[in-house]
Amino acid sequence: QVQLVESGGGSVQAGGSLRLSCAASESIFSINAMGWYRQTRGKERELVAQITSGGTTNYAGPVKGRFTISTDNAKNTVYLQMNSLKPEDTAVYYCNSVPPNSRLIAGWGAGTQVTVSS
Repeated sequence: QVQLVESGGGSVQAGGSLRLSCAASESIFSINAMGWYRQTRGKERELVAQITSGGTTNYAGPVKGRFTISTDNAKNTVYLQMNSLKPEDTAVYYCNSVPPNSRLIAGWGAGTQVTVSS
């Protein structure tokens, strides 16, 4: 099964940018869709961006126009470019299949913390 490791989080001021990376232990090309999820304390994990194996993308309303998901199949990596960050984007960000934990995925990674200050 594919293991996923997220990185690239950090602390930024509102209006700043971050680029998250999700490194997969092996090819994810056969997975129909990959996505980035986020979770804040006390709330359920939510899907914010997804990309199909064919390259079609879709975004949750609050991040549309600010976040961009992409993949590099040669590097088995999924990226999330986050621009114009807002304090409400503060969360732990995870990548996984869409829907999550497909039979090819080993489970949730540790995630990467994003903190946006006003």
